Amino acid sequence: MSKTAARRRARVPKKLAPHSDGLPETPAFGSWLLGRVSESQRHRRIRIQVMLTLAMVLANMIGIGAVVLLLTIAIPTPSVFTDAPLWVTWVITPAYAILALTMGIYWITRQILVTLSWAIAEREPSSDEARNTFLAPLRVAVFHLIAWGFGALLLAGVYGLVNISFIPQFFFSISTLGIVVAISCYLITEFALRPVAAQALVAGTPPQRWVQGLFGRSMLGWLLGAGMPLSGLALMSTFEITRGTLTKVQYAIGVVTLSTMGLFFGFLLTALQAWLTTTPIRVVRVALKRVEQGDLQANLVVFDGTEIGELQRGFNSMVTGLRERERVRDLFGRHVGRDVAAAAERERPQLGGEERHVAVVFVDIVGSTHLVTSQPPKDVVILLNQFFAIAVDEVDRHHGLVNKFQGDAALAIFGAPNHLECPEDEALAAARAIADRLTKTMSNLEAGIGVAAGPAVAGNVGANERFEYTVIGEPVNEAARLCELAKAQPKRLLASASALDGASENECAHWSFGDTVTLRGYDQPTRLAIPS
Repeated sequence: MSKTAARRRARVPKKLAPHSDGLPETPAFGSWLLGRVSESQRHRRIRIQVMLTLAMVLANMIGIGAVVLLLTIAIPTPSVFTDAPLWVTWVITPAYAILALTMGIYWITRQILVTLSWAIAEREPSSDEARNTFLAPLRVAVFHLIAWGFGALLLAGVYGLVNISFIPQFFFSISTLGIVVAISCYLITEFALRPVAAQALVAGTPPQRWVQGLFGRSMLGWLLGAGMPLSGLALMSTFEITRGTLTKVQYAIGVVTLSTMGLFFGFLLTALQAWLTTTPIRVVRVALKRVEQGDLQANLVVFDGTEIGELQRGFNSMVTGLRERERVRDLFGRHVGRDVAAAAERERPQLGGEERHVAVVFVDIVGSTHLVTSQPPKDVVILLNQFFAIAVDEVDRHHGLVNKFQGDAALAIFGAPNHLECPEDEALAAARAIADRLTKTMSNLEAGIGVAAGPAVAGNVGANERFEYTVIGEPVNEAARLCELAKAQPKRLLASASALDGASENECAHWSFGDTVTLRGYDQPTRLAIPS
């Protein structure tokens, strides 16, 4: 496959993938009959050719059978068997039907292959080629109208030479069923060409269609399902009023026959039109359900130029926007913290703060200067990322917020912006977990950890154009001083006694009180607590 084809195929979204949530796997083009998006163009060409050939042969054979019923049962007078020469009934009529069907199917499939030559060659279509692709169903319908119309004129003329009463009988029967067959083939061709129409839609906007939008399709369904049968009954009644050649029984049989055919073709065409309309809508519905459940990866294949295509495009635009929003949210959350990002989404953030009771954990690497100078920069970055990954993981697990990374240090807050019942418990447990994991997994690195608690001001500081969420107050300073002091302790972890005073009994059981010291920059002494 060429590079151009690969690019083109990549631009057509893949079908919705199967999920383990119970939702069905949904075909990209609305039906399994049309194959998969990843199907090769050769297989797609064969699929379309076989599908169109079988469908059009079947539609024309049903149409021919319906004409025979009309001419022999619904309108039996004059009779094609007793009132016309046998060579006309048994030679000319079947010969034209076979010739028109054979040549017609050959011409149509050949023209379809010529129209889709760009897809078979796996290249981008030109504007004319894309336009011809969209017009292919209309051309198929026009060919059927011409073939059936010529047959109506030919047979009505030949039989009319024998008996002039044959003219309205043949012209009405053949032309009526010809319209039904032509429109059926239009809908079938439009369905079969969905895969290549999707590729052509990527290249350009479709031209105006013969049947405009869902409204036009609905009116077409009414015309074929109700309008044509009622018109047939009206014409048959008109023939009988003007000619008076039918008995009551024959007229009743004709009415029943026309009504039955109307019900059959009306149901068939309405079901076909409804199926063609609802299958892509069902794909959109399943896709919306998956988006509702959080899956933002599936796009829809746009294969329709009507409102359904606009719905498919709208879904893809919506999912693209949601993916972009989720990407920005993720990026924003990584920079400022998930909780801060969620709070900013809930309400417009403003400058200012409020007093909150918080617990603070400060973590700083021991001997960071030696670490930086003794190893290559790349290794230092890898080591720092491993260190911060442990800190962030434990802080998140204990419902805290990593508020800042300062070189080789990290500041974590518990109790802001989200309220916690006991921020001391979470902070002390997180500090112990960080110290334990660093000892077990990073024996070549040591870090001091300080924990403090108390009232602080939490909020957005900076300017209207650029601000950040932070916490300012005594617990932050105290945790930083305890972190410095902890670097000289065996377990590298210290907390203030005031932090333990607000903790639960279960958490306090993991700690014991130590010495009383005066921290740097403080006038009053602070009693220390160390892990047991």
